[in-house]
Amino acid sequence: MSNLLIVESPSKAKTIKKYLGSNFKVMASMGHVRDLPKSKLGIDVEHDFEPSYISIRGKGDLIKGLKKEAKLAKKVYLGTDPDREGEAISWHLSVLLGLDGTQPIRVTFNEITKQAVQNGVRNPRPLNMNLVDAQQARRIVDRLVGYKISPFLWRKVRKGLSAGRVQSVATRLIVDREDEIEAFVPVEYWTIDALLETGEGKKFSARFYGKGERKMSLDDKQATDDMLAQLKDAEFSVQHVKKSKKKRNPAPPFTTSTLQQEASRKLGFTSRKTMSIAQELYEGVEIAGVGLVGIITYMRTDSLRISEEALHEVRAFIAEQYGKEYCPKAPRQYKSRGGAQDAHETIRPTTLSLSPDKVKDSLPRDHYRLYKLIWDRFLACQMETQVLDVVAVDVLAKGRETRCLFKASGHTVVFPGFTVIYEESTDEAQEEEGKLPELREGQPLELKDLSGDQHFTQPPPRYTEASIIKALEENGIGRPSTYAPTITTILAREYVVKEGKSFKPTPLGVVTTTLMKNHFQDIVDVEFTAHMEDSLDKVAGGEIPWSQAIRDFYTTFEKELETAETELGGVYFKVPDEETEEICEKCGRHMVVKSGRYGKFLACPGYPECKNTKPLIHDTGAKCPKCGGRIVMRMSKNKNKYYACEFNPKCSFITWYEPSKQHCELCGSVLLQQVRYGKKTLVCSNENCPNATKEEQAPSGRQQQEERQDEG
Repeated sequence: MSNLLIVESPSKAKTIKKYLGSNFKVMASMGHVRDLPKSKLGIDVEHDFEPSYISIRGKGDLIKGLKKEAKLAKKVYLGTDPDREGEAISWHLSVLLGLDGTQPIRVTFNEITKQAVQNGVRNPRPLNMNLVDAQQARRIVDRLVGYKISPFLWRKVRKGLSAGRVQSVATRLIVDREDEIEAFVPVEYWTIDALLETGEGKKFSARFYGKGERKMSLDDKQATDDMLAQLKDAEFSVQHVKKSKKKRNPAPPFTTSTLQQEASRKLGFTSRKTMSIAQELYEGVEIAGVGLVGIITYMRTDSLRISEEALHEVRAFIAEQYGKEYCPKAPRQYKSRGGAQDAHETIRPTTLSLSPDKVKDSLPRDHYRLYKLIWDRFLACQMETQVLDVVAVDVLAKGRETRCLFKASGHTVVFPGFTVIYEESTDEAQEEEGKLPELREGQPLELKDLSGDQHFTQPPPRYTEASIIKALEENGIGRPSTYAPTITTILAREYVVKEGKSFKPTPLGVVTTTLMKNHFQDIVDVEFTAHMEDSLDKVAGGEIPWSQAIRDFYTTFEKELETAETELGGVYFKVPDEETEEICEKCGRHMVVKSGRYGKFLACPGYPECKNTKPLIHDTGAKCPKCGGRIVMRMSKNKNKYYACEFNPKCSFITWYEPSKQHCELCGSVLLQQVRYGKKTLVCSNENCPNATKEEQAPSGRQQQEERQDEG
């Protein structure tokens, strides 16, 4: 008779099985096995919010199989993920299988390696009901919000809408940022740059600072031209040189949030893709010469804690591979942000000897790229500081009528430190400081060029996937596991759309958010939502009962809902139509975007006088190399983008590659952006041009047929 260990996924079960041998049978629950019913609220609001759980539809045979094996097993262990969600799944399993949760049946491991798995099985514990209660409270609050507000939105705005604690706040942040952008009034300002040359022929640039020692702003062209005229015959010389050392420390190792942000910036991954790949790297991948092994630690964490064993391993690795000068005298310790759960470690490689180079041939390309990002960041976080020689120079411009100050700065790397392997990226564009030539005070300089440039202050940027996740984390909204599904939901509900890498609210998102702000202030209030997260943390810590956390929320929420129903009565909120540049050929009006049962389409706003409709066309602005028509973006049945002539299938032009803004020097046709192995190259769209790559130009005949059928 063997023991039974139940985990969440088959891949995780497969990896763990090889570490436990014949004494254990390992099965997968395939995630949750019980949940609230979909057909009704499933919460008894009158009796302390008691939930009514049912077995999830379609899992009947799986549950029967688990019950059968549990009866045959010598002992049953529950090895679901080491977080609140995992604890709740274990509790639901214990109820279904008739297990005593007060007994040591719960097994946890932060990484899926032989040592970690065997240690976990040797040291089981009882279920942590505080964690279970915290997850249960979150689920009930989310159900109350979703099932109470969503029908209200259906009646007032549009069927199929949804509301949620985190998704509604995320949408509000994006809508509020768009309001800031639209309200922004750009302010003009000018800069003057001087290109200077030393007696040794070395050139560098310096920027105008002000008259004398006082900083002076140049607000318009007239002021700039006046200053340029005064500087025309000025003599330039070095007034002051300040040299200093600057030190830069490495970024902390990854948490779930920072991993999603950095993977978005550096790799272009969505948060959903990042978490999907990280899950596979954690649960186990087949590595040549090693076998099936989990190569990163648990990927849902907001802790920066590193185990002593991992610290010892990484410091020894750094000293051996890079030299002792790259290893600090003491390990770097990082402090987690307030409210972070410290149940498990930061995200790191499980074994440093499995370097990216060693696993590259065993992993799919994107898995390798994400693993390398994690491996590099963890190694860098324990490496020595970067040291820079920084030079700041004041340049005096002395003319007949004026005495002005210009400034320049630059740096050289004295010791690269952690940057030999990794540097963190940011959302903001940063000016690169160049290297200045050796300068001395009093040194004369020759003016080679003097130019004035106009600028305008810029509005705050739209949120990207990286920056919205950062904003959610900084405001204490949601948990590491909620960021990816939140973004997926607000995109799927069409509250926001992606333009390039940026999020822009749709008219639907604006109308819905305005309604929520006016009538459900708490649901879309950043501080209130963060306070709710604090309450859930207190439940997890055993400080308050779960029913109290829900009651504190629901009392206000119920009043808001009743007031909204009374005040709005039969009011219906119309979502403004999105006007396009497409002209209705029947009446000349600008056509608008409408949503129907089969998706979006173009319609004439003159309905019912004009009933003209046609497919929604995403014009790329490029011309077809075959007939001169517009190249438009279309979507295949599998939701893949492709580009074709607007007259397709009459015109046969079709390609997977996005048209660029550039044109071929040989024939004038638009150039396509061809991406292969992560590298972008430009090829001509004209298949008869020598600059075209014919075999890469278009989908296969079978694929073309599928796309044309899809359009039909």
